[in-house]
Amino acid sequence: MPNVIFVNSKGSRKSVTIETGTSVMAGAVENGVDGIVGECGGNAICGTCHVYVNPDQLSLLEPIADDEGATLEIVAAERRSNSRLSCQIAMKPELDGLIVETPEYQI
Repeated sequence: MPNVIFVNSKGSRKSVTIETGTSVMAGAVENGVDGIVGECGGNAICGTCHVYVNPDQLSLLEPIADDEGATLEIVAAERRSNSRLSCQIAMKPELDGLIVETPEYQI
């Protein structure tokens, strides 16, 4: 199973194994990753699973869908060019070693 490395705003890292097909958000919540709330349960409407993806790995992700883009406009922390909703990132073998940073705050 692929691993995701979560980096919090203070630089602490946590590596989590997430089953293929499971969202990064669901894997984070299941493994108690601080900084990922996932209030809407993965429907791309709350923005509480906002992450910053390692810029070198952005090309591995599917393009941002319209609903994800709209929600990223209203997230609590700054939207950046590498902002994504972790509920919209489905794990696949090619994402093994994905590095995502959680913002300082989600709400």
